[in-house]
Amino acid sequence: MNTTAILINVFAFGCLIFAFIKERTKTKQALTGALKSFFRIFPTVLIIIIFIGLLLGFVPQGQISKLIGEQAGFGGVLIVASLGAFLHIPSLISFPLAASLLKNGTSVTSVAVFITTLTMIGIVTLPLEIKELGKKIALLRNGISFVIAIIIGIIMGVIL
Repeated sequence: MNTTAILINVFAFGCLIFAFIKERTKTKQALTGALKSFFRIFPTVLIIIIFIGLLLGFVPQGQISKLIGEQAGFGGVLIVASLGAFLHIPSLISFPLAASLLKNGTSVTSVAVFITTLTMIGIVTLPLEIKELGKKIALLRNGISFVIAIIIGIIMGVIL
């Protein structure tokens, strides 16, 4: 583990102890809620980790690079943009996934587009968004977000 991670964990643990001393009941409630959230999200995380492991284990690195790497061009960017828009996974998981993809030949542009669409677009949550915002606004927001995600990815690819 690197120094930054150790410092963050020590700080978080120190804050937890401070909170426990200051407000024991609220801290217990918060920890209970966090534990429930963890168990609610754990099956999804586990499935995604297994899927990524299988994908990286069975799909040759050259094939990944050909599909969504530099060689894929704009078509590869559209593939990962669509994948990011349809997947409903926590963005916290997307960063280790992005690192794995980069190690296996995916372009920076594709990874940037994937993370951006994953966090900005929600095809799975679109019905709720339509209910709350209306069909026109929800579709417009998601469409503009899709275009902006691709622009962000292209800019990241040029910069890096």
